[in-house]
Amino acid sequence: MRVVIFCHSALSDWNHGNAHFLRGVATELAARGHEVRLLEPDGGWSLSNLLADAGPEALAGFHAAYPRLAPERYRLDALDLDQALDGAGLVLVHEWSDPALVRQVGAHRRRGGRYALLFHDTHHRAVTDPGAMAAFDLDGYDAVLAFGEVIRELYLRRGWARRAFTWHEAADTRVFRPLPGVPGEGDLVWIGNWGDEERTAELHEFLLGPVRALGLRARVHGVRYPEAARRALSEAGVAYRGYLPNFEAPRAFAAHRVTVHVPRRPYVLALPGIPTIRPFEALACGIPLVSAPWRDAEGLFRPGEDFLVARDGAEMARHLRAVLGDPALAAGLAARGLETVRARHTCAHRVDELCAILSALGHPVPGVGGCGPSAPETPVLSGTCPS
Repeated sequence: MRVVIFCHSALSDWNHGNAHFLRGVATELAARGHEVRLLEPDGGWSLSNLLADAGPEALAGFHAAYPRLAPERYRLDALDLDQALDGAGLVLVHEWSDPALVRQVGAHRRRGGRYALLFHDTHHRAVTDPGAMAAFDLDGYDAVLAFGEVIRELYLRRGWARRAFTWHEAADTRVFRPLPGVPGEGDLVWIGNWGDEERTAELHEFLLGPVRALGLRARVHGVRYPEAARRALSEAGVAYRGYLPNFEAPRAFAAHRVTVHVPRRPYVLALPGIPTIRPFEALACGIPLVSAPWRDAEGLFRPGEDFLVARDGAEMARHLRAVLGDPALAAGLAARGLETVRARHTCAHRVDELCAILSALGHPVPGVGGCGPSAPETPVLSGTCPS
C-alpha cells in the first residue's frame, strides 16, 4: 500500500514532539513493506530553527537514525496533489498543517480519490484554542485520529468530524530501548522544552525544587528556555545542555539513574488520559520514572507499578530519594514500565490499530491477514503486508 503523510516536519524534532511518533509509525509501515511518502512544507519553522541551532549535521543524524525515511519538502503554492497522491491507499494529514492544505486534500478526495483520508490530531488546541481547530475543513475526510478519548469526543460533539477514533501516541522501540553498558553521568535527566509558561510553576515544584533539596547531579535538555529559566536551573544546580535530537535521548537516559515527567498544565486540567509521548519513550528505555500528577483515565499504564506518582514537590523528593537509594525498587520500576510499553504501547501496536481502523472504514489493508507483524531485517514486496 502506498501511504502519504503530510506533516509539519519529520526531519526536525526541534520543539516539535509530533515528529517523534510520526517517525516511528512511518518506519513501522515501511518495515512492513508499505511505500511511505513523508511530505513537509519547505521553510517550516521547526526545521529552520533546527538548522539554526544544530546546523546541517543534525540532518545527517536523522538519516542515520531513520534510514527507511526520506522526507520531501514542498511549497503549497506549487504542490501537485494529483502527482503527490497518485496510487495512494492511505493519506494522513497531521493537524499541524496549513488549513489550506487540509482543505485542498479534502477537495481532492471528494473529486474521486479512492484512498482513505485521515486527519491526525496530537495537540491540546481542540481544548485550548477551539477556534483554530474549527477552521479546519474536514469535508472529504473519512475520520479523525485523536491522541486521546477526550479529543475524540470533542470532534464528534462539536460536529468537526463524522467519525473519530482514539489513537494514542507510542514509543518507537527501534530507537527507544535500553542501552546497557553506557557509562553513568549523573543521577537525574529531564528532556523537555520549557513550555511557553504552560508548566513553569510545575517545573519549579517537581523538578528544580527536589533536585536542589536532594543535591542531585541533574541534567536538562530542551529548547526555548528563557534567561529566567536558565538562571533558575543554575541556581538549582542543574546543568542545562540545550537541544538534544530525540533519537539520542536513549543514550541520555542510559547515562542516568532516574527521570521525571512533568506534564503541561492543559493536559492535567482538561485532557485526562493523555500523557504525551515522553513517558512512553522514557519507559521504553528502561529508566525508572517519577511523574507529577496526571490522571490515567484510559488505563494506559499501572501508576505506582510502572512509575511512581508524586502529588507535590515534597513527595517527588521522597520518591526520588527512594528510587536512588534502593536498587531493587529502581530495577522493579524500570522492568515493569518497560514490560507495559512492549506489551501495549509501541509503534507496531499503533500500526496494528491503524489497520483495524482502516478496515472499519471500508479500506482494508492489502496483504494476507490485513496487517501482520513487521519484519525489520527481511524486506517484503511493496504493497503487501506480512502475514
